This record gives sequence, C-alpha cells and structure tokens, in this order.
Amino acid sequence: MNKQTQLDQMAADIRTKNVCPDLATHATQLVMGDGNLNADIVIIGEAPGKKEDLEGVPFIGAAGKFLNEMLTAAHMDRSDVYITNIVKYRPPNNRDPSPKEKAEFWPYLVQQLDIIDPKIILTLGRHSMEYFLPGSKIGEVHGHPQPVTIDGRTRIVMPLYHPAAALYNGSLRQTLIDDFLQVPDIINQAKRL
Repeated sequence: MNKQTQLDQMAADIRTKNVCPDLATHATQLVMGDGNLNADIVIIGEAPGKKEDLEGVPFIGAAGKFLNEMLTAAHMDRSDVYITNIVKYRPPNNRDPSPKEKAEFWPYLVQQLDIIDPKIILTLGRHSMEYFLPGSKIGEVHGHPQPVTIDGRTRIVMPLYHPAAALYNGSLRQTLIDDFLQVPDIINQAKRL
C-alpha cells in the first residue's frame, strides 16, 4: 500500500471512529496534512486555523506565509517538506486544542510519522512540542535538536517557536529564522546516522 493510500485510510479511520466529535461538528473538514510524502522533514503545528479549515491545507494563513519565508531562507520549498498538525480539526473560535483533543489525535500523528518516515521533526509551538518533549519549556529548548523515542523508533525532534508567535512578538521573528536556518545542517547530520 503506497503512502497516500495509507494516509487516506487513516483519515477514513478518524472519521469512522468519530475522533473528537465536538471538534468535527464545528469544523468544515478534517485537515490531515500537505506536502511531500517522502520528505526528510515533517513540520507539526497545533491545529488548523480558519483559513486552513476552509481550504483543507495546513499553514496557509499569515503564520503559513512566515513559514514559507523561513523555508525560502533555508533554501527549501513547501514541496520539500510535509506539514501537519497534532489536532486535525479546527477548534472553535481558534482556541487552543485541549489536552484531551491532543491525546485523541496523538496515535494518528504517530501513525502519520511512521508512514512518512522523516529524518527530522520540527514542532511549532508548545502544543506540538509537549508530546515529544514532556515537561520542556519552549523558551529553553527551541532550536536544539534532540533524539526522541516514539513508538519504539528514535527520531530527531527540533522544537521551534510557532510562526504565529513571531507575528505577535516581533522579537521572536529573528530567533525563529535563526533556529530554522540550522535545519539543513541537522538533516545532513541525521542522514549520516
């Protein structure tokens, strides 16, 4: 079974098992992810926003534009990476996803990672970071890649601030760009492992 078929089956399972029914009721659609299914990098945010919910593609609003700028600065393109969120439905009124909602979607995120099999996982913001690095504070660990065992497999996880944070706090913008510019070197190191 090819990767797209596996991801389509996973989306069907989420709908059939009625994962997070309250979110599903308020959302326009399930937003699974977008990008290269053979990517070395998977980028994980927290949940779809309004625009993402309407169009079914993650990170296409203002934070997505900044993410695209960072990819360009690192000599990459969206087509080089796979982008998803820990929670696949938009929470009402753009609220943060709850711990219960994140926990319900976690097994599906792990399955997504197993299918795509990236060299490095970039978490954007604390919501996606906390499942990979529990108890960590984003202000202390951002930009520092770490080996993490997920479902019996060791993967390199690099936490970053969420691009939306840089939109609200201009001082984080350069920090996020500087952290992101390390990614190509980290991938090269991961390929040698």
